[in-house]
Amino acid sequence: MNRTAILTGVGVIAAGSALTALLAPETTPEPAAPAAQEESQAAPAAAATEDAAFGARVRDYLLENPEVIFEAVAIMEQRQQDLQSANDGDLISQNADAIFDDGHSWVGGNPEGDVTIVEFMDYRCGYCRRAFPEVEELIATDGNIRIIVKEFPILGEESTIAARFAIAAQQQLGDEAYKAIHDAMMTYKGDMAIPALTRLAEALELDAEAITAHMDDDAVSQVIAENQALGRALQISGTPSFIMEDQILRGYIPLAGMQEIVEDIRG
Repeated sequence: MNRTAILTGVGVIAAGSALTALLAPETTPEPAAPAAQEESQAAPAAAATEDAAFGARVRDYLLENPEVIFEAVAIMEQRQQDLQSANDGDLISQNADAIFDDGHSWVGGNPEGDVTIVEFMDYRCGYCRRAFPEVEELIATDGNIRIIVKEFPILGEESTIAARFAIAAQQQLGDEAYKAIHDAMMTYKGDMAIPALTRLAEALELDAEAITAHMDDDAVSQVIAENQALGRALQISGTPSFIMEDQILRGYIPLAGMQEIVEDIRG
C-alpha cells in the first residue's frame, strides 16, 4: 500500500468515526422518570461528542504529521521480520538432518566449507535460472562454501519430468553426471520433454537410455516426495529458496546480496 493510500485510509477512518458520532440518530427510550430520562440521554450525547472531538484531533494530527504513519508501518514490518526470522531458525533446527544430510541431495562446492547454502530449485523457474550463474560464481570465487541442491518441482508436469531426469541421472550414473545434466538444463531454453532431455544427455555423452529407464523408479519418486515434505515443513512454497545458516531466504538474491550474507555468517 502506498503512502497516499495509507494516509487517505486513516483520514477516512477518522472522519467516518466523527461523522458517525455526529449523525447517529437519537433513540427514543421507553417512558421513564424525568431524572432517569435526562441521565440516559445525556450519557450517549456526551460520549458521541467526545468521540467526534477525538476523531477530529487524530485526523488533524496525522495530516500535520504524516511521517508518524510510516514510522508505525516500519516498526510493524520489522517486528514481523523478527518473528519470521525466529520462526525460521526453529524450523531449520527441527529439520536439520533432512536439510543438510538427507543422503540423496547433490552436494558440491567445498565439502568442508565453513558456510553451507541449500537451494530449493525448479528447472522451469525463471528466477532459478537467473540465480544459477550467480550462485556458480559465488561458489567458484569464494572457495569455502558447500552447496546442496534440492530438486523441488512445483511448476507443472515439465518441472517434474526435468527433476526426475536429473535425479535418475544421479542415481544411475553418479554425482558428476547429475551436475552435468543439471547445469545443461538450467541453461536450456526449450521444452522440458523427454526427447529433448535425452538429446541433452547424449550431447554430454551420458547414457540417456539408462536415465530414462530409471525416471519412474520408486527411488526417484521418494526423493521428490521427501523434498516436497521438507518444503512444507519449512513453509517454502516458491523457488528459488535458500537456506543459509539459520535463515530461510525465499526468492531470488543477487550475487552481492549472497556475498554480504556469507560475510555476516562468518562474522
